[in-house]
Amino acid sequence: MSIPKHFLRSLVLFSALHACQSPKAESSSTEIAITEDNKAAKPLTFSQWFANPVPIVSAHRGGPYPGFPENTLETFENIASQTLTIIECDIAMTSDSVLVLMHDQTIDRTTTGSGKIVKLTFEEVQKLQLVDNEGDTTNFQIPTLEETLNWGKDKALFTLDVKRGVPFEMVVETMQEYQASSYAAVITYRIQDAQLVHSLDSTIIISVSAGDEGALNQIAKSGIPARNLLGFVGTREPESTHYEKLESMGIKTILGTLGNLDKSAEASGDDTVYQMYVENGANIIATDRPLEAAAALSQL
Repeated sequence: MSIPKHFLRSLVLFSALHACQSPKAESSSTEIAITEDNKAAKPLTFSQWFANPVPIVSAHRGGPYPGFPENTLETFENIASQTLTIIECDIAMTSDSVLVLMHDQTIDRTTTGSGKIVKLTFEEVQKLQLVDNEGDTTNFQIPTLEETLNWGKDKALFTLDVKRGVPFEMVVETMQEYQASSYAAVITYRIQDAQLVHSLDSTIIISVSAGDEGALNQIAKSGIPARNLLGFVGTREPESTHYEKLESMGIKTILGTLGNLDKSAEASGDDTVYQMYVENGANIIATDRPLEAAAALSQL
């Protein structure tokens, strides 16, 4: 069997995962106590979570905190080592068709370089260092999707946000190579894309837009089984009747608190609001404050 591309780089990266963290990164995160029972109960696959859909956070862009940039393995490790989590991360593509993690079209905001990711080769990308949200440079590098899936097995669940211009076929092929459909879902924004992903691999869980009645009608007509779907209801809390409709369809829901809802919780100093979101009908909280939200949900 041939060695997957970038595997050697992965070995080096994984062995150095903690050693390369900056002193700032070691002391910056919010600590959440996780009992041994809770660790043992962590769902390692989506099927396990669907069977017991405990409230869970989805760490937007992997859950960046000071010293931990978005969309990198060290950040994922920081979150996953502290709490049950879904890692939401962004899939972009270099000019030589390597799938890497990057949210923006350009690398200016999050790295020591500049330019469009699609104009850079993977060799050029490897030379860059990632910058955290405070603007501080770290020792961390942009990971590939392959490295991410290899790291994540038995550690976390994923939702993969496939950026514009990245072929879903390539993402699905990589997931199949790493047998990742059990622990990695694909985010779509158009029902046609959801149908395409389902046609490529009927075992993959797909996040679909489910914020209004029109979206629910499209989902119902799509032919995709509810067992393959997560319904993203948006970044504002919907009416209880909307949650009830999704529940009647057999679809688990994601509420995006990233943005105003997170900011409101932080400003008020009252994180119990995350408990209310779950009690009102959300199964997953997609948030920029995963550790704080997880701490609140752990009290349910």
